[in-house]
Amino acid sequence: MKAMIFAAGLGTRLKPFTYTAPKALFPIAGKPLLYHIIHQLKKYGFDEIIINVHHFARLIIEYLESENNFGLNIQISDEQNLLLDTGGGIKKAAAFFSSGEPFLVHNVDIISNADLGEFYRFHQKQTNALASLLIKDRETNRYLLWDEKSRLAGWTNIITKEVKPISSINPEDYRKRAFSGIHILSPRVFTYMKDQAEKFSIIDFYLSILHQSNIYGYEPANFQMVDVGKPDNRILAEELIQKLNK
Repeated sequence: MKAMIFAAGLGTRLKPFTYTAPKALFPIAGKPLLYHIIHQLKKYGFDEIIINVHHFARLIIEYLESENNFGLNIQISDEQNLLLDTGGGIKKAAAFFSSGEPFLVHNVDIISNADLGEFYRFHQKQTNALASLLIKDRETNRYLLWDEKSRLAGWTNIITKEVKPISSINPEDYRKRAFSGIHILSPRVFTYMKDQAEKFSIIDFYLSILHQSNIYGYEPANFQMVDVGKPDNRILAEELIQKLNK
């Protein structure tokens, strides 16, 4: 199975660490974030992985070489000349996913207890699913909106009251859930992306095509996740990793 790890970000929330190193190498429980994500993917059978790089790209490549690519087929999507955002990053890696099978995309700074194998099977069972997003009921200012069949219906900012894709949507008519930074996509997504600019957000893209496709939300029971992009969450992430390693 194939997967992509987003490791190109600038990691501005992890300064001063990211003044001299990429976010992907930020240490959690004595190991870089990238180590934990790769091991999680490997555990669930993802053996072909592409990783996008930009900020301190060479350090990420050298780290992978020092670990012999963890015994996996790992390739690099080089964004050193231009950081392409989440949607653009996926589009650039399209050739890697030419096998026609669904693929998983995982932010490098998300530690979770998600059963990625079960998530993959969920996606495969959905009728004509273009994408499935791992979601959680957690406190945030921005939520994705889901209908009674767990299909994406919109987005809202509860502070500014902004609503997408159309302002006539009433957020109170939908289930509000936050995106976890982990999703599974059908390669058919690249057909929809062909007219997109080189750089674009994957969430804005999903919102722009939700009336043309089926985009589902998956919310497993007892799902725990920690966004390590927030430095204050480091201890929480280490506690979760300890639980996972028991």
